[in-house]
Amino acid sequence: MQLLASYPYLELYLHEGAGRALEAQWTGVAASPVLRRATLECIELARAHGVTGWVADDRRLGPISPTDLSWIYTYVFPLLVQGGVLRFACLEAEDPHTQRDVNQVHEIAAQQLPFELRSFTDPTEARAWACGAQP
Repeated sequence: MQLLASYPYLELYLHEGAGRALEAQWTGVAASPVLRRATLECIELARAHGVTGWVADDRRLGPISPTDLSWIYTYVFPLLVQGGVLRFACLEAEDPHTQRDVNQVHEIAAQQLPFELRSFTDPTEARAWACGAQP
């Protein structure tokens, strides 16, 4: 697990196994412009490191606006697919409202996008699966 970047609201890690995965570990609330800028930086790092897996550690993620959730679904997820992401692991938010909102977007994405999306409660399992170590 290699730390790629650290901010007050987000830490980015690279995991290597059978494949590579980028982990976006949210550590607090990020205002919309900050969230979008950080998300785009995550995508750039994922491309630079040739990742095929993504771990969205949303456990400590604060509330996200419906506009930002829509932006993630319509703009960010297609960029992940174009960048080669095949597996998207999600560690669910502790906040019930954030968890509900994010899960709704993930359900739509799982039905319409060509990558596997799974939810996890154990970070080690999420990382291993995103790196391709588990079927």
